[in-house]
Amino acid sequence: MKAAGLGSMAVIGNGVIGHGIAEVFAKAGWDVCLIGRSQESLKGALQRIGASLNEFVQAELLSASSAKAAVARIRTSTELQAAAAAEFVIEAVPEDMELKLDIFSKLDGICRSDTVLATSSGHPASAVDKCVEHKKRVIAAHFWYPPQLLPLVEVCGSRATTKAVIARTCAILGGVGKKPVVIDCEVPGFIGNRIQFAALREAWALWAAGVASAKAIDSVIRHSIGRRLAVTGPIESADLGGLDTMYHFARFLLPSLDTSSEPPEQVAALVRGGHCGVPSGKGVYDWIERDGSALLSARRRELMRWLQVDQQGS
Repeated sequence: MKAAGLGSMAVIGNGVIGHGIAEVFAKAGWDVCLIGRSQESLKGALQRIGASLNEFVQAELLSASSAKAAVARIRTSTELQAAAAAEFVIEAVPEDMELKLDIFSKLDGICRSDTVLATSSGHPASAVDKCVEHKKRVIAAHFWYPPQLLPLVEVCGSRATTKAVIARTCAILGGVGKKPVVIDCEVPGFIGNRIQFAALREAWALWAAGVASAKAIDSVIRHSIGRRLAVTGPIESADLGGLDTMYHFARFLLPSLDTSSEPPEQVAALVRGGHCGVPSGKGVYDWIERDGSALLSARRRELMRWLQVDQQGS
């Protein structure tokens, strides 16, 4: 089913976020133009989309015929001009601000005046609209990885973005099965990343100080608040637990929490040494001894299970 009466959209960038967004829209019935730098990379993106859609079929979240139809709705191009007919455009290129500004400047001239121009990155709309004449149609639509499996999209306009564009963007995203959440004012990292990195800062600090091993810290989170937060958010949880209790415990605990403005030296040393996690075989964990691919697959299966739960509840 096509969302909000719209039928054509374009995704600029065919990396892990870009091709995932293209998959989301094509699966929902949109005609999609996926724009990348080379035909070779676009071919690879289509292969990954096909593999992902097959997972949905195996999980009984999509029929085989619907998966085939979704792939057929995606055309590819290496030319930005191919976005000219799109009613909704999402930029999903690497975090290179000069590149993003160039793309938005060109899209402003290529696309019709009522086309919504969105960025999927962590940058605010006001950061990418500097070279755009029609700033009112520029908006941030921050997808989470993997976009095929995580429903959230953080939606945030600049001061120039109209309420109509925000509402239209939310209607489009809701129509393709996403959970759009409007952020009322621009803030670095939006909401999710700010909370995620606040938790990561404390986790790194505890590990660096020798309070516990990385495995122990991760185990604590996975088997406690990690499960609970999928049902109740942190502010809801505080109210449920008794706001007075949480208030007094916060007064006791907050002064001892890490407030560093830089990651720990132990993390910096790993990065300097080229130990960047699964891609290099070592990070905080040793990924030669531990199978990172198996863990990623397990996470993907669990996220797929949550989609099944969502579908049953809809």
